[in-house]
Amino acid sequence: MAKEVFDSMNLSRESFTFVHEGERITDKIFEDKPVSYMKDAWRRFCKNKASVAAAVIIICIVLYAFVVPMVSPLNSRFMDSYYSKKAPRSELLRPIGILDGGVDRAFSEKGLVRAVGIGVGAVDWEGKGTVSVAESLDSKYQPMMSISDPVEKLNAKKEVTRSYTGHIDVYLEVGFMYQSVSQKEYERIRAFEQESGLHVLYPLVEDNQWNVDATDANNWFKTKKNTPVRINENGKAVAMDYGPDLVLEDNYKRDAEGNPIYYEFTGGGNLETAQYKVRVLYYNYYVYKNGFEPYYLFGTDSQGYDLALRLAGGIKLSLLVAVCVSIINFTIGALYGAVEGYYGSWVDMLMDRISEVLGGMPFIVVATLFQIHFANQVGPVVSLLFAFVLTGWLGTAYRVRTQFYRFKNQEYVLAARTLGARDRRIIWRHIFPNSLGTIITSSALVIPGVISSESMLSFLGIIKLGSAGVTSLGTLLADSSSIWTNYPHLMICPAIVLSLLMICFNLFGNGLRDAFNPSLRGVED
Repeated sequence: MAKEVFDSMNLSRESFTFVHEGERITDKIFEDKPVSYMKDAWRRFCKNKASVAAAVIIICIVLYAFVVPMVSPLNSRFMDSYYSKKAPRSELLRPIGILDGGVDRAFSEKGLVRAVGIGVGAVDWEGKGTVSVAESLDSKYQPMMSISDPVEKLNAKKEVTRSYTGHIDVYLEVGFMYQSVSQKEYERIRAFEQESGLHVLYPLVEDNQWNVDATDANNWFKTKKNTPVRINENGKAVAMDYGPDLVLEDNYKRDAEGNPIYYEFTGGGNLETAQYKVRVLYYNYYVYKNGFEPYYLFGTDSQGYDLALRLAGGIKLSLLVAVCVSIINFTIGALYGAVEGYYGSWVDMLMDRISEVLGGMPFIVVATLFQIHFANQVGPVVSLLFAFVLTGWLGTAYRVRTQFYRFKNQEYVLAARTLGARDRRIIWRHIFPNSLGTIITSSALVIPGVISSESMLSFLGIIKLGSAGVTSLGTLLADSSSIWTNYPHLMICPAIVLSLLMICFNLFGNGLRDAFNPSLRGVED
């Protein structure tokens, strides 16, 4: 009936036109754009804000480990024992009172006079004996940066004693030192003083009744029982109390004309071998020897090494060991677990028994035995690598085995096997990519585990990584364990770095797990 009606209308093909001729007719909501596996993983990783922040922190720590040794004027082997265990000191932040190299300390009146006396002696380099305490407080070489008002108390003898609290620069506190130099070295120091305007050489001190310790170059003023005194007209010693107007009476060696003596011949017969005993202001002597002032961003460690450089070396060592162990364990564990999980049966049983035997060996015992028997031949770092690798791949192998048991009987695997795919292709092309998220996560989480174990072994002294050229975070923590209450920066700096590495690598591993999970793959909007 419809055909008859259509024919009666006498309509031809030319009577019809296409409304959307040449256009693709589709709903844009269904227009999809394929996304590669790596691009999709990267996009999903970036959505995890915690993992991104952790990755940024890890990158910053790695950059610190490699950049700081390049820009530092020191090298990792530079050590100054006189500046050991010193507080952080920064040239940029010092003027505003941050990282100024100072510590707060309580002083008795005698102790305060001794500390202030270093600044007075540094200003009075000509030995004139006219510089008061007040005049020295503005000097660059005055270690006392601030002094509180005195607190008076009565002692057991009903005598009034005064105590003070102050902020002291621990670098300037070193004060003066006796040094033995050759005649040529003495002339070079004199030339340096003229060129730079810095005073390095100071008058020698007499070894007499007014000097309580002749080996201490800071005892330059007359004292009696550690109390500063002046000699009156009758030749008697009069005790002097601390105060801004206090002028200390020097005890310098002088020649017949009363001029201070700056050097003393101690041996040698000619210009090449002559040795002089000199007294130097160590701060300026440090500048003379090294060409720069002692600024240490994180302070110095218990031996006098720059703690910032030691931290950089510890980070590099810990990351190097951790990354190498992770790569080796990933390779061995993936191969072992894939074969074990794919073939199953007696193959799985045999390989699983081997894993159980190795897994029953305590790691700390293995590490100790390797250090005892192999460290002397191959070095402590390589020996530590062997200890980690011996049993470290078992966790990765177990996870890969579990994933292969989960996926090997899936429909897509059965379809590939039906189509004649070889075992090798099924393992690495079809099953392994689906296990990649878990494997990568486990490998990433191996890194903080290795760092923690290495730090623990170093802290306990099982491995020795504290030489001049190499150190570890655990060694730094061990060195500061008995003195950190007095020098907290020695413990705080490596502890913060170690904590950040542990936390950030765990967050980073969780982000990788989600990013490489094939079940979460999607398409680009």
